[in-house]
Amino acid sequence: MSWVVLVVSGVLEAVWATAMGKSEGFSRPVPSIVFVVALIASMGGLAYAMRSLPLGTSYAVWVGIGAVLTVVYAMATGAESVSVLKVLFLAMIVGGVIGLKALH
Repeated sequence: MSWVVLVVSGVLEAVWATAMGKSEGFSRPVPSIVFVVALIASMGGLAYAMRSLPLGTSYAVWVGIGAVLTVVYAMATGAESVSVLKVLFLAMIVGGVIGLKALH
């Protein structure tokens, strides 16, 4: 169960990071509210997962999922350019996350 919560928390990290960018310095109410709610849920899930998973593994997986999804979303919406090297490096992060899960 901890791994499921950790993955969902990683997804929520991408949500709050994207919402923070769209809030324009917290001047837009809807993205600001999404940011706060997703941040609390993401951190709560991370804390829950860390009760039974190692700190380093939990944090690395959480950050890895959040970082990859944030970049993928930005590329999908055209906010960031797509390149073969970016996709390769993102795949390397995903591979690292899978490796950490396989070792646990």
